[in-house]
Amino acid sequence: MNKDNHSTRHPFYEETLESKPIFQGRIISLQVDTVRLPNGETATREIVRHPGAVAVVAIVDNKMLVVEQFRKPLEKVQVEIPAGKLDAGEEPEAAALRELEEETGYRAKSIKHLQSFSTSPGFAEEVVHLYFTDDLEQGTVRLDDEEFLTCEAITLEQALTYILEGRICDAKTLLAVYAWRLRTLTGSF
Repeated sequence: MNKDNHSTRHPFYEETLESKPIFQGRIISLQVDTVRLPNGETATREIVRHPGAVAVVAIVDNKMLVVEQFRKPLEKVQVEIPAGKLDAGEEPEAAALRELEEETGYRAKSIKHLQSFSTSPGFAEEVVHLYFTDDLEQGTVRLDDEEFLTCEAITLEQALTYILEGRICDAKTLLAVYAWRLRTLTGSF
């Protein structure tokens, strides 16, 4: 929906009356908006701004490429599909190709967009663009200076076990595993 088109606004639309920047970081920013509710009352909304991200379901020899890394907000090591944030002005497909090679050392010869989804629409605007490839060739791992991870290829059964064990618990990787399982069972997404 176009936020500027007053004639087609949804009855639940919240008009922004004021927006106050609170924090500007390298990856995210935080603002507090004062909004007019549908009933005419006002409320505040805390909003995290994020440039968006990409993630890749990459299958090689019937195994999914995953990375294992420490996630400070959770205070634990997680197994996740290759992913990363969009750089300024970067197209999602280009970012997906870049992140896949940087984190796994594999280069996708072709890639397919599966879905774009909001991660936490109650407080964040982040959208993750999920891609699929099984058309891979060897490339070069190029981790960022602050990035420490290992890459492995796991079977669908291992992925399901990792979910049960809590080693996989992030939304993008859960979605990836279930999409891969659907493709394995039906032949399509």
